[in-house]
Amino acid sequence: MDGDLQNLPDDAETLKAMIADMRRSQSSLQAEVAALRAAGVDAQARIDRLQLLLKTIQRATYGRSSEKLDESQYAFTFEEVQTGLGAVDAMLQKLSPTPPRKSGGRRPLPAHLERVEEIIEPDDQPCSCGACARVKIGEDVSERLDVVAPKFRVIVTRRPRYACQACRENIVQAPAPARLIEGGIATERLLAGIAVSKYADGLPLYRQEAIFAREKVELGRNLMASWMGHVGFHLEPLADRLFQLIRAGDRIFADETTLPVLAPGRGRTRKGWLWTYLRDDRPYGGAGPPIVVYRFEDSRAAGCVERHLAGWQGILQCDGYSAYRKLTEPDRPGGPATMACCWTHLRREFYKLHVEGVSQTATWTVQRVADLWTVEEQVKGCDPPTRLAARRRASAPIVDELMARWESELTRISGKSKVADAIRYALSRRTEFRRFLDDGRIELDNNTVERAIRPICITRKNALFAGSEAGGTTWATIASLLATARLNDIDPNGWLTQTLERIAAGWLNKDIDALLPQNFTRS
Repeated sequence: MDGDLQNLPDDAETLKAMIADMRRSQSSLQAEVAALRAAGVDAQARIDRLQLLLKTIQRATYGRSSEKLDESQYAFTFEEVQTGLGAVDAMLQKLSPTPPRKSGGRRPLPAHLERVEEIIEPDDQPCSCGACARVKIGEDVSERLDVVAPKFRVIVTRRPRYACQACRENIVQAPAPARLIEGGIATERLLAGIAVSKYADGLPLYRQEAIFAREKVELGRNLMASWMGHVGFHLEPLADRLFQLIRAGDRIFADETTLPVLAPGRGRTRKGWLWTYLRDDRPYGGAGPPIVVYRFEDSRAAGCVERHLAGWQGILQCDGYSAYRKLTEPDRPGGPATMACCWTHLRREFYKLHVEGVSQTATWTVQRVADLWTVEEQVKGCDPPTRLAARRRASAPIVDELMARWESELTRISGKSKVADAIRYALSRRTEFRRFLDDGRIELDNNTVERAIRPICITRKNALFAGSEAGGTTWATIASLLATARLNDIDPNGWLTQTLERIAAGWLNKDIDALLPQNFTRS
């Protein structure tokens, strides 16, 4: 300190100038600190608002008011919240001269990904000792996720011909490799990529056409549509085999959704239907893999489901649509099926009235039905006897209370009211709604198959319509196999590429089960 004082100038004016400069620097620093504090307060307020919104959405999702938004709307909302938090985080990092390290670790990046190492050496600066004999004492390692855009390549296949040098007659040549589309330019890997993008990821062909064009590869949507027809034709036996396995089960989930189909010559679409059938025994401890199959039809008539499930006897889990009740008729060929109705559909009718605030019974019903799902969460994955015992002990009294309240309410309100309609919907299917109390294999709701339909709805929205009935059939076939792959956590691209290559090479029908998605193993 004494040395610093001795170095000060003796001239008073110079000292005054130095003090003034120090005050200006201090004032500037104080202003910068104040700006940082204000930005921090603003950022924290924005974070608090976003987190409050996030918690509100989570309560709406997992609480009793879970139907204010559908799942896609929730997904978009969560994305926007996270985007807002990311923007705030970026602002704080920019304003702070030394951004704090985030606490907590992160999941390691997948081990199977290719690692491209870059080594950053320090500058060659002279050491203060003059020796500059450096020895490595450690290193800092960080990993960031990178992506290489889809890259096209051309597979050039050469098949030399050889002739006998002596006789010039014996000419030999290797046979041409098998192709799924003879004379076509697409490899099986490209066909698989297009199919997965369209039928699993919701990327219609016209969008893929534009993406390919950016790589100066011209693949018209009509050409790709023709390729998908070939793929669907070759995969049809696999989809049929999946449906056989579904029908072999004791329980099937069923639902249906629209698939608009282009009406030739009319310039508009007409309504087609994708009937969905799903087998999943995991909720009651079953070991079989989950399977889903779609069947394309031009109507929603009862004859469709009767044809699809002809001769099948088992538990059909579905909504209250009258077409499914045809399967339960006593004189049905092969015997009647057993129908179990979905409590989610039942709750939905009362929930609408609860939101409108027009009925105390509706609000009470929503609250009591939620208690049924509490019981289900406790027995999820247990064997059927355990599930059944818990339901008879905890769920049966709730159901009895619901039925009694509905019957009493129906005698006191107008028969033309919406509340009466909801109650009659429930009481007219009393047996089907109570079915889960008699069989531990039955689920409380039909959400399993509704989740399988949701990707179809997204793809349908993006693609607008199927080009024809044949296109609808192809859609159902390919989507069935890709959706089954998804249910079994199978890479759809890897499975479909291998399967198309095997089919092209002449895979035997007797070994068809090895081609199914749930049995996929990388070769």
